[in-house]
Amino acid sequence: MKEGGHVSLYIAYFRSLVSRIRDWGERALVYHFKRGLAFRILDQLASHLSSIDSLKDLMDITLELDTRYHERQKEKNHDQEKNPEASKSNSSSSSQKKKKNFQKRDKPLSFFIE
Repeated sequence: MKEGGHVSLYIAYFRSLVSRIRDWGERALVYHFKRGLAFRILDQLASHLSSIDSLKDLMDITLELDTRYHERQKEKNHDQEKNPEASKSNSSSSSQKKKKNFQKRDKPLSFFIE
């Protein structure tokens, strides 16, 4: 699954693969499902308090986390569309700070090696 992708598509794809496999146990399926998840989902799963033992529970939780993520992304985009000046000023002040850090020095850097 790609970082910006949707878990629902990944779940559908994973289920199609599982339908072809007969002898894998639940733990193996959970393991391989997790391996295909985006890092943002894995990070959120790491903070999940209860252990997730079944593939169905894992799919349900990841779907919920992904839905929240995409809803939040829509909110961010909506906020930026409503107030583009605020997002511009934040990015310009950030770039000004970066420029200050990389300004030319009067004297060359020197290194002291013993």
